[in-house]
Amino acid sequence: MPMRQATTQNRAPAATLLAALAFGALAVPLHAQEGPPITPYRPSVSSPAQLPAPGQLEFEIGGLSSKSDDDRRASLPYTFKLAFNEQWGVVIGGEAYVSSRADGNPRQRGIGDTTLELKRAFAVDDVSAFGLELGVKLPTAKDGIGSGSSDYVVNGIYSRDMGVVHMDANLNATRLGAYEPGSGRIQKGWSASFSAPVSEKWGVTTELSGTHRSGQDNTAQLLLAATYSPTKRLTIDWGVAKGLNSASPDWSLFSGLVLPLAKLW
Repeated sequence: MPMRQATTQNRAPAATLLAALAFGALAVPLHAQEGPPITPYRPSVSSPAQLPAPGQLEFEIGGLSSKSDDDRRASLPYTFKLAFNEQWGVVIGGEAYVSSRADGNPRQRGIGDTTLELKRAFAVDDVSAFGLELGVKLPTAKDGIGSGSSDYVVNGIYSRDMGVVHMDANLNATRLGAYEPGSGRIQKGWSASFSAPVSEKWGVTTELSGTHRSGQDNTAQLLLAATYSPTKRLTIDWGVAKGLNSASPDWSLFSGLVLPLAKLW
């Protein structure tokens, strides 16, 4: 989850955005006491095998700010999730707003790219499940923010409850529409996320993730996050991700929330 911004003046709006989102989320009306619980996909990179409750449209929104050398990026990532039944669902995501400056070029602002995913869940038993996601990234962002090309991804998921600890492990391959000369077109990704409750309403998440592509350095990052769920139908998160090598973003700060929008059937 990368981002870029520069100078003390340019960092301030991103920090303010994250703080406003995190604390403002506490003021969301807790009208959603009744109905099925939500199934948060954020804040980790890993996707869970599980789908939301069938017919329940869920919404995720967050603020993300990251730094890589002198590059800065800030955005508002969002996700809509809807399951048709216990096996099939769709996920639509993107960035509602991006502010990015890289390589000393003028700052770019606008919407980000959009992703569309078809998701299949395969329940094994009460504590484990497999999942498969087939997705495409549409180049809805302007040049300087997005790649300008479509990407296609296949993601395999294994989720398991190990006592109070929940694990989501992902392996994926992305066919890039735009890539550097001399580098591979297929990017492989991996991630393993572990989450656990620390009280009735609070939880913690830790995750390792990375990517590999021929002709490019591997990336790797460590993510740590805290979650707060005042009800079973609202979750707020705060966290940080740290790059573990020079090819990864130096750091990322994020905050967001997950809540249901409507019960469609």
